[in-house]
Amino acid sequence: MPARPEPRRHRPALPDPRGPLSAAVTAALRGPGPHGVGPALVARADPGGDDLQLALYVLYELHYQGFAGVDAEREWDPGLLELRRALEHRFLRALRAGVRTDGTVDGALAPLLVEPVGDDGRSVSRFLDAEGELWHVREYAALRSLYHLKEADPHAWVLPRLYGRAKAAMAAVEFDEFGAGREADVHARLFADLMADLSLETAYGHYLDAAPGELLATVNLMSLFGLHRSLRGALVGHFAAVEITSSPGSRRLASALRRLGAGAAAQRFYDEHVEADAVHEQVVRRDVVGGLLADEPALEGDIAFGIEATGLLEDRLAARLLASWRNSATALLRPLSPALTPAERH
Repeated sequence: MPARPEPRRHRPALPDPRGPLSAAVTAALRGPGPHGVGPALVARADPGGDDLQLALYVLYELHYQGFAGVDAEREWDPGLLELRRALEHRFLRALRAGVRTDGTVDGALAPLLVEPVGDDGRSVSRFLDAEGELWHVREYAALRSLYHLKEADPHAWVLPRLYGRAKAAMAAVEFDEFGAGREADVHARLFADLMADLSLETAYGHYLDAAPGELLATVNLMSLFGLHRSLRGALVGHFAAVEITSSPGSRRLASALRRLGAGAAAQRFYDEHVEADAVHEQVVRRDVVGGLLADEPALEGDIAFGIEATGLLEDRLAARLLASWRNSATALLRPLSPALTPAERH
């Protein structure tokens, strides 16, 4: 079988706007003019809504892969950076108002360390494992591709901002995420293989126009935390929350994919995360979080905030997905093309 094309070789087109903020950003990136967004427009925007989250996502993507036809120099456009900061402040204020934390790492982590007995009806992975159909799994993979095709990249921003035990442990976990030196084992590559097994387009950013604001917010959170040294504690908290919850969720998703006959590559991605993230959880808790707390104890509140904010946005996304799926409706803004049969895939 010929090698699949590298998803990151593709620079996506700018998305269709969803309101005045995203329209201003995309228009500014298509030409040399200023964005023309005033503070009143930012102040009126819903911080969790599609318009603000898409505008922020597009601005963040200038630091990753960029967009077709957009000059790479726009990454450091002063006017766009000023707008990005205004949108970030709006987003951050809403996050801080939405979390309920006692400011301690132990308090923030405690709910994540206990698997609920039974299904409380709010877990996407439990839904997919117990009753999910192939179309549910394909929608879930299409949405998550906006992160997983650049998996671990947002967290790599924190490495220059750590030192000692925390830095060494974070680098070790990231090394695994990037395939431990083997291109075929890079987790973003494994996810592209999963998408191919599910008859999904593997080009980077392909499903941006299909993703609701709740999904964009979960990806934006990583970029927000990763791109600001002042939020390095929150980024570590986010990373801890992801690693702690990944292994049990991945086990259920692997089970769902096996039940649905999704293919070996699709199963491998989540099987890999069951084992790897069980190990990563211990390293992150003991050495990344523990090391950062030992070096900079004043960051404990930020770490706790990162953990809580991650849960807040993931809960909102889960509610959006499950509300749609339980009504037999798509959770996407644009429907997917039909899946190929196994014979057609091969």
